[in-house]
Amino acid sequence: MRCILVRVRSEGSAFSTRRTQDARFANHAKDIRSMSKTFDTFGLNPALLQALASEGYTTPTPIQAQAIPDVMLGKDLLGIAQTGTGKTAAFALPILHRLAANRVAPKPRTARVLILSPTRELASQIAESFKTYGRHLGFKVAVVFGGVKYGPQERAIQAGLDVLVATPGRLLDHMQQKTLDLSCTEIFVLDEADQMLDLGFVKPIRQIVSRIPAMRQNLFFSATMPTEIGKLAGELLKDPVKVSVTPQATTVQRISQSIIHIEQGRKRALLTEMFADPHYTRCLVFTKTKHGADKVAAYLEAGGVEAGAIHGNKSQPQRERTLAAFKAGKLRVLVATDIAARGIDVDGVSHVLNFELPYVPEAYVHRIGRTARAGADGTAISFVAGDEMKLLRDIEKVTRQKIPSTDRRNDKSLALLDQSIMASGVKSKASMPDDGRGDRQQQRGPRNPRRDGVKLEGGGQPHRVRKAGPGRDARPIPERAFDPLARERPRTSNNDPRHTSAPATASAKPDGEIKRRPRRRKPSNGGKGYAAQG
Repeated sequence: MRCILVRVRSEGSAFSTRRTQDARFANHAKDIRSMSKTFDTFGLNPALLQALASEGYTTPTPIQAQAIPDVMLGKDLLGIAQTGTGKTAAFALPILHRLAANRVAPKPRTARVLILSPTRELASQIAESFKTYGRHLGFKVAVVFGGVKYGPQERAIQAGLDVLVATPGRLLDHMQQKTLDLSCTEIFVLDEADQMLDLGFVKPIRQIVSRIPAMRQNLFFSATMPTEIGKLAGELLKDPVKVSVTPQATTVQRISQSIIHIEQGRKRALLTEMFADPHYTRCLVFTKTKHGADKVAAYLEAGGVEAGAIHGNKSQPQRERTLAAFKAGKLRVLVATDIAARGIDVDGVSHVLNFELPYVPEAYVHRIGRTARAGADGTAISFVAGDEMKLLRDIEKVTRQKIPSTDRRNDKSLALLDQSIMASGVKSKASMPDDGRGDRQQQRGPRNPRRDGVKLEGGGQPHRVRKAGPGRDARPIPERAFDPLARERPRTSNNDPRHTSAPATASAKPDGEIKRRPRRRKPSNGGKGYAAQG
């Protein structure tokens, strides 16, 4: 009789072994971080290294050196980093490495990796980064956002995707239309989480996450960490590795910041005066409202400054044309709302000007983070009116510094400049031409010839001007005169030389014409008919 010995490992020993493995992996990642002076030390896929070499990238940034090893191991990660620190590559490179190590054909209407972004521009840039780094791997990458046609996005999802970058609103539309299934998603990335909170996307994010399998890797990135974002991170992440390359809510040290105290009505004139300096080569101007962005851009155009506006009310093609013109140097100034604070990735921005201070102090950090990118220096100037002093104190409290200021209040030269610009004529809205600015009428072509003679006169009442021609004069048809004592309103005034006939009178009906039968009254007896009324 043979005896079979079975070794049973207790639950405690299993957890102990797991902790030992996790500790060994953590030590391995720590060793990689300590020696990661080049991308070769990470052990990335050779195809990724080839793409990085083609782009001229050899040395990782601090957040890349800290995040890439842990993401490659499949751990959840909480990354706190400002814009311009290489955050996108910090999660794009290890995600592509993991997909290449476990290459599986995606099922129709599914995505293996889902990345949520708050804005269309940022979503497009993230998708472009994945395509650039993974150019030699052949993965299917698509971007989904609102403001464009639904059909092409649906067809791209139908084929199955390796990486899907989306904004929350349009993603929920696809989920509700049953064109997207998230049951096969392996990696979930939430980028710019604090702006998601500002835009009110927290509830849609929870709805989206509820459709993703619980066994997934979560990557959570934010430039700041307010209390609400910390609570959301606690709900999504499981034993995350925390990576922070800057202190909480502090600004980039290379940015020279200053404050100018000025009346609200003189801010536009001050902008025009500053842009007369050729050192303001490529500038971003931030306003609070969409209407304000259009007004500022139109004012700068009237002052001789090449400017365009971008905000949420612009269609996606308009935003893309304006942003392309700004990148190409056709526009010197781009006026934007906070929706573009993190959706614009343009190198060489020399100045960021806060035409109005943001309501949320953390938004100030994101705005000025558009300059001083990739090791360059930058300048941030904020205009502060009398009713914005509280906002300024909140910003200085969050950034932990006293921002130097100058006073331009009661400046008569700005008043004269404003008068001259307004006298030259300012359009009501900033326009959008082929190069991102100009007259929209030129794009639409000539007006309809049927409307050429239409104009408004007499309190806004429209009437036509008779075109000159053979047997015609160009005199307008006079307004109809109304005599309150007359029994009928005449068709024309009595003093019109072209119409001297008397007012028309009712003519007798021709013989044999059938008289119109009067409408019968509907019975009110429950629908029983007239016969039942007795």
